[in-house]
Amino acid sequence: MSEIVITTLAERPEVTGWLGDFWNVWPQFMLQDLVADALIGQVAPEFADQCLIATEDDELVAHSRSIPFAFPLEDRTELPSRGWDQVLQWGFEDLRHERETNVSSALEIVVKPTHLGRGLSYRMLAAMRDAVKAKGHTTLYAPVRPNGKTDARMPMNQYVEQVRADGLPIDPWLRVHVKAGGKIVKVASTSMLIAGSLAEWRSWTGLPFDRTGEVIVPKALVPVLADVEHDRAIYAEPNVWIQHDL
Repeated sequence: MSEIVITTLAERPEVTGWLGDFWNVWPQFMLQDLVADALIGQVAPEFADQCLIATEDDELVAHSRSIPFAFPLEDRTELPSRGWDQVLQWGFEDLRHERETNVSSALEIVVKPTHLGRGLSYRMLAAMRDAVKAKGHTTLYAPVRPNGKTDARMPMNQYVEQVRADGLPIDPWLRVHVKAGGKIVKVASTSMLIAGSLAEWRSWTGLPFDRTGEVIVPKALVPVLADVEHDRAIYAEPNVWIQHDL
């Protein structure tokens, strides 16, 4: 088995385009977040020292991104319920105003499906912690998507409390963070917001979206709310804030 090498994008800027490879890990509807559309593509050019790539035989097998921001501030007294969307906006707001940053937030860790089960998620998180610590930051936050959650009707607060016999979370991604020293802080109830017409949701999911009310969509963590009269459906995804003290 070949060695997997993890480097920052700053060390290998020629492979910036690789960060667009998600290996169909995300369901189609998850790629429709407007905040992500506007900002995620700018993370690599602006924060290359906080973007990581893992390669094996010069093939991309995992990548990650994090973003620096200032916290707390007078108008930022707690981690936001808008989670992922909000912290991405904070990071670019601070960049625009040339504000000094002191903490960072994870944005993603994506592992190629063929390389799951090799401990790569733990290595990528450790490398992310190291990259953030190298900037002199004291804390890495993470609005984690607990994709082990399969019951969309179970409240996230209830899901987060479920643990294995060894006391670790039942959710694989939450477990990765907790085993690495992270602590669960709170639920970000509207971490990502995805809205569209019923026709758009049909194209994203293959479901009929022909009734008003809750729609259970595969790989959605909570139900999507559909409104036939107004021809729209909205998905407010809850994530889980985790804090890594560095």
